[in-house]
Amino acid sequence: MGRKDRNILGISAFYHDSAAALITNGNLTAAAQEERFSRVKHDSTFPSKAVQYCLKEGQLGPGDIEYVVFYDKPLLKFDRLLETYLAYAPRGLRSFLEAMPLWLKTKLHLPRIIRRELGPEFRGHLLFTGHHEAHAASAFFPSPFQDAAVLTVDGVGEWDTATIGVGENNKVRLLRTLHFPHSLGLLYSAFTYFCGFKVNSGEYKLMGLAPYGEPRFAQRILDQLIDLREDGSFAMDMAYFNYCEGLTMTGKAFEALFEGPPRKPDSMISKRERDLAASIQKVTEEVLLRMARTTKELTGKKHLCLAGGVALNCVANGKLLRNNLFDDIWIQPASGDAGGALGAALLLHYQLLNNDRKAEVGDLMQGALVGPSFGDDQIERALTEAGVSYRRFEDEADLLTETADALAQEQIVGWFQGRMEFGPRALGARSILGDPRSPRMQAQMNLRIKYRESFRPFAPAVLRERVSEYFELDTDSPYMLLVADVEKAIRRKLNEEAIRKQEDDDLRVRVNVVRSEVPAITHVDMSARIQTVDEKRHGRFWKLLNAFSQKTACGLLVNTSFNIRGEPIVCTPEEALRCFLGTEMNLLVMGNHIIEKVAQKPLSDAEKAKYQENISEDSRQQGYIYNRFAEVDWNPDRRERRKFGFTLALGFPVMATMLFLILRLVTGDWRPQAPVALAAIGSSTGLLLGFIPAIARPFYCLWYFLICMIDTVVTTFLLTLCYVVVFTPVGLAMRIFGRQPIQKGFARETSSYWREVPEAPTLARYYRQF
Repeated sequence: MGRKDRNILGISAFYHDSAAALITNGNLTAAAQEERFSRVKHDSTFPSKAVQYCLKEGQLGPGDIEYVVFYDKPLLKFDRLLETYLAYAPRGLRSFLEAMPLWLKTKLHLPRIIRRELGPEFRGHLLFTGHHEAHAASAFFPSPFQDAAVLTVDGVGEWDTATIGVGENNKVRLLRTLHFPHSLGLLYSAFTYFCGFKVNSGEYKLMGLAPYGEPRFAQRILDQLIDLREDGSFAMDMAYFNYCEGLTMTGKAFEALFEGPPRKPDSMISKRERDLAASIQKVTEEVLLRMARTTKELTGKKHLCLAGGVALNCVANGKLLRNNLFDDIWIQPASGDAGGALGAALLLHYQLLNNDRKAEVGDLMQGALVGPSFGDDQIERALTEAGVSYRRFEDEADLLTETADALAQEQIVGWFQGRMEFGPRALGARSILGDPRSPRMQAQMNLRIKYRESFRPFAPAVLRERVSEYFELDTDSPYMLLVADVEKAIRRKLNEEAIRKQEDDDLRVRVNVVRSEVPAITHVDMSARIQTVDEKRHGRFWKLLNAFSQKTACGLLVNTSFNIRGEPIVCTPEEALRCFLGTEMNLLVMGNHIIEKVAQKPLSDAEKAKYQENISEDSRQQGYIYNRFAEVDWNPDRRERRKFGFTLALGFPVMATMLFLILRLVTGDWRPQAPVALAAIGSSTGLLLGFIPAIARPFYCLWYFLICMIDTVVTTFLLTLCYVVVFTPVGLAMRIFGRQPIQKGFARETSSYWREVPEAPTLARYYRQF
């Protein structure tokens, strides 16, 4: 492809959910998270495989890429990190020792790393956007609106934790910002941690747990933890939190406020955790609603675009939509850091290169189905190599009819079709499907398929044209980012007058009425996280829903992601087959193929356990001695072993010469026997290993293991010395003289915690990392 095509590669990396996105002449060609290829959930490493996929999908080489855009400013983020340590020194040493090696080894060398990963063919430009600029761009530019208000809320970028902005035509501009450490995303993550779930992964579990509790701690949060203003801005009392200087999210004061220590992961969930979940969910909804009101006042726009990790809180999104502040809202389906890669590329294309933009009906995300796809020949090859029985269908109608029949018989179906989804939700390309009418379906899927907590709800995929029959919703929700009440299901059984006359004690009756209609997708609070399915976006998945609807008169299906607990959504046919065989799914539909569990050879318990393991372990666990200072491949290939041997052969004479000179200077002794012996033994050993690499592996591992350990000890000592000698006295002096690097608590005299954002920077600013 010639240079007449403008190819822009967006990258997010090194924090969580690394991803790559390719924009060609303004069109989204491909986007994917690294986790889908590495099989490491929320993989934060450089997205090498995702980049390779994007280039392959675009039929490009690195030399065809004109611009690479990274989704934040590394040096500005490093500045925030250093100022935070100054604000807390001498506390924070352990956190400092954890963070600094990663920065010194990797994060401060992004230009070199990116150019190394792309290779010498890449000779294009390298740019850096602001983190929340990338979020805002990912929210507005793909949206169906020509102009809109923009609200981004997450944990933290460089300094920003939330922003209010406006998008018009081909420009997006930030107007207000909240600064670290005061963060709605980090507040929610603190409760995620305290309730025993994993930060940056378990927040959706906390959201799902919330309806089981009472928000009895909500006022305590508002009184003690945050100073919330009417305009949605707030500050947090950092005395209760530990994420600035420690390795946990909360501290002892938090434990005293909320009746004991954090719940241990995988232990029983008590009433306290249920009530904490309900409380922080209620507070989050209130903060977002106030932020949205302020956004409306500042911008005057009729539409709202959302992005940032907090925008994945679909319960809050649904309540925001029903509040009718805006005519409509649009939420980026990859709202977290993965979407930052897309936003960075779009910001460059529209705003910085000044290309025209015209909003389209629907949006420009292509249903978020922009990942890898696999043809029938590739699928058949994987099935043949695995030795499984399968049937291939030439007629799509027959395939859909048989799948719909299986679903109607309460069979659980793995559905693998077309291009993989971008973002955390399964949207009908890599999905596990079930009958929503079955009262057993939720428990079966949670315990027999997903191997996860029984309280976790499932989402319904519903025909767009029938959504109002089941839910209190009259807008598109193609990305499973809105929660609505299962209102119509109640009204079909009880008229409005009867509902109004129900006593509180009869609420259980109403719940049971709803559950008798679509129990598998109705949460305990009579709500559901909805995916609307239309023919244009979803193709074959829409046809399957139609086939199921014609057979059962039910226009929706249970749709959950095709994976088991702890692993990413499957990407390839091999991964889908492995997940299918290792769980109690009944049917697997891949492309035009159907694989029935009953037609396969029964698996032993040991074989099932093997299939239920992560499809591909983290390469660092498989083949690397790894810590935060260095990584060593302990299973090197023949080329690496040969290289190691010959390096020793050349290196030992150099080392011997240095030893000889040191001994001469220290002792005055010119006798070279020991250095010569060292050189001879080392060189001969190196030559032997170089010529016979088969025996080199133990020497290779031992050598690099020792180097790694020495590096760890030396680096730890030097960093500790730096923290004690530099950070501690400087930080104490700054605090003594009234210079606080960060605001640790409330500022009651301040009318608002929002800060005005300066005018948009010039293009030259985007070539810098700060």
